[in-house]
Amino acid sequence: MQSNDKGIMDLRHFILREVNRLAWEDEITPDNCEKIVMAVSPGPKPQYRCCVYKEREIVRGRIRMAMGLSPDAANPTKNVVAVIPAACDDCSIQEYMVTDSCRFCLGRPCLSACKFDAIAPGERRMRIDPDKCKSCGQCAKACAFEAIIHTERPCKKACPVGAITYNEYGYCMIDEEKCVHCGHCVHSCPFGAIASKTFSVDIIKAIKAGKRVIAMCAPATEGQFGKGVGMASVKAALKKVGFADMVEVGLGGDMTAAYEAKEWIEAKKEGRKMTTSCCPAFISMLRHHFPKQYEENKSTTVSPMVAVSRYLKSMDPDCITVFIGPCIAKKGETLNEYIVDNADYALTFGEMKTILDSRDVEIVPVEEDYQEASLFGKRFAGSGGVAAAVIEVMQEMGEDTSDISLLTCAGGDECRKALMMLKAGRLKEDFVEGMMCPGGCVGGPSKQAVETAITKSRNELLANADGRKILDNLKNYPMDQFSMFRDGHME
Repeated sequence: MQSNDKGIMDLRHFILREVNRLAWEDEITPDNCEKIVMAVSPGPKPQYRCCVYKEREIVRGRIRMAMGLSPDAANPTKNVVAVIPAACDDCSIQEYMVTDSCRFCLGRPCLSACKFDAIAPGERRMRIDPDKCKSCGQCAKACAFEAIIHTERPCKKACPVGAITYNEYGYCMIDEEKCVHCGHCVHSCPFGAIASKTFSVDIIKAIKAGKRVIAMCAPATEGQFGKGVGMASVKAALKKVGFADMVEVGLGGDMTAAYEAKEWIEAKKEGRKMTTSCCPAFISMLRHHFPKQYEENKSTTVSPMVAVSRYLKSMDPDCITVFIGPCIAKKGETLNEYIVDNADYALTFGEMKTILDSRDVEIVPVEEDYQEASLFGKRFAGSGGVAAAVIEVMQEMGEDTSDISLLTCAGGDECRKALMMLKAGRLKEDFVEGMMCPGGCVGGPSKQAVETAITKSRNELLANADGRKILDNLKNYPMDQFSMFRDGHME
């Protein structure tokens, strides 16, 4: 992982890898977990916090999350994204602060502007009382020297749906009714206080129990692990650690595109706007924040992940399906009890690597070829890729697409703006492709390199893929054996 939180990611990787090693040996015990704690923070001096006691409490929270549990046993949460309380205490509680630029001017317009008696003269400059301040910002507007600044905590700034607030002690609180599991807050926190639950221990237990565990790798996989490392390389590595097989989810992209094309054709005839259904964070934004549009404008086709899971379970109802990709929101999607034959688990790329590392398996280039998806299915991972695949299917069906108007949104702000326009009846375009991450899935929170490097490696790999048509490709799969609709009913 190449990012500005590399130190945090290295720590998470170490803890999760060690927990996975214990899982392989059936040795996850309190004593062994405490050995991991001591390995991270041996003492007597702290390495990255104020004291070893806080460091160790944070590591214990991370170990719990590595086991798929809530970080705070006393306050369990069903949310896949959660806050480690002990790690969340070093951000400033104040949103407005007086800087050294304050001239202690005679007029003191900030004092007159405050309606809450929160600002008063200090020894050398004006001072804001955080207990009285209501963060209205009037003092900052009144200051002629711009000496009062507004600071927004990184996690709150990153959240596209306003799901993050703070309690009276300044600890981050995630509103589970608003959270869309996008994971943007996870990598924005400079203290690593926000993380997502990991289900690798459950997956390892399933493999050890002799169950047929099948990996499903996202279209964003290609390009993530360096030059020449494609789907075949990842498949070979996963089979070495015990996965029975691997299927590329780009195949599910072909399936989703085929069914969404039918919906788009019908919607256009009716003059009804429609959104895509592949990004779970975008769908969660619709469901939680735009419920009417969720009911009226959302595609009813399942995501590519669910499509591949249903395809696999139609052939082997007892298999365990595991999605692997750059997405944290997919974890939330797997927990949606209303989607039948859903993926059983979801892992990020980073979490997949800890499983491989726990068995000393590396992802290396292989000579074998592996392709089950069309190029359009493989390109689902990039912004505009879903819409391009749907348009391709419509053209393969003989439909005229020259007058179709599309809006592609990548990033929380773009998605929210589009849905607000849709809600207000001011959206000009016919169809909206919504992806919560900038650049699409390839820019997801668990990307394994900078996007320029991913794109370069990805383009080289895709250049070697064949140009099969989507509908021709789907003739090789039993599409009549499972449903492609979100409610699970055959039609």
